Amino acid sequence: MDTKPSLFTSLSPALINLYDLRNAVVVIIDVFRATSTIAAALQNGAKAVIPVDSVHLAIEMSKKLHCIAAGERDGVMAEGLQHGNSPLEYTSELIKNKTLVLTTTNGTRLLHLALDNGADNIITGTFCNISSVCDYVVKEQKNVILACAGWKDKFNLEDTLFAGAVINRVKEHFTIHCDSSLAAEYLYSQHKSNLLSFAKNFTHFHRLVSRFGYVEDIEYCLTEDNANILPLYMDGKLMAYTG
Repeated sequence: MDTKPSLFTSLSPALINLYDLRNAVVVIIDVFRATSTIAAALQNGAKAVIPVDSVHLAIEMSKKLHCIAAGERDGVMAEGLQHGNSPLEYTSELIKNKTLVLTTTNGTRLLHLALDNGADNIITGTFCNISSVCDYVVKEQKNVILACAGWKDKFNLEDTLFAGAVINRVKEHFTIHCDSSLAAEYLYSQHKSNLLSFAKNFTHFHRLVSRFGYVEDIEYCLTEDNANILPLYMDGKLMAYTG
């Protein structure tokens, strides 16, 4: 009898309700760019990141709690926010010992969907902190849901590639009877040596680079362990896990 915990991959927020999130580690994945920005902010000394699902709430909470209101809608900083959703914005000079209230088109929305569906152990993941993510899911010895934020409920490649990268590292510790997980790992194995050049084909690459010129953001988001910290959701905030 196989006693290993199970690992599943949800390829879209529209599918997250099909998985049992209770007593599982749920990894929120929004490579371009929310989970990369969260990792960068915490790596550079932010006290916490508060993920919210609306611009109005981000502004309201930032005023109430004296935090930085940040985020985007459709790739650009939304009106009323102080900063956008670029991981490169959140230098230690800007963010150290401060709290960020963040709202994004896909990632923060998915986190709240996971909460609504019973998740009680949520972390965020991206290539920037892949080693911390892998270490945590193995250590916890619980079922794992790799939850891809996609783009407005649609499938995307970058989040699926990251799910595949995690699976490639941790698969010996889990039972995987999940076609989306197998597909994610296969996709990653085919392109792991040329992620950046492969990324030039992505819809979200064209959205962020062709329209807004965020090529340095893309490079940062696809670099492994350049912000190798683990954001853990506790009491309404994402904070650096200290073990």
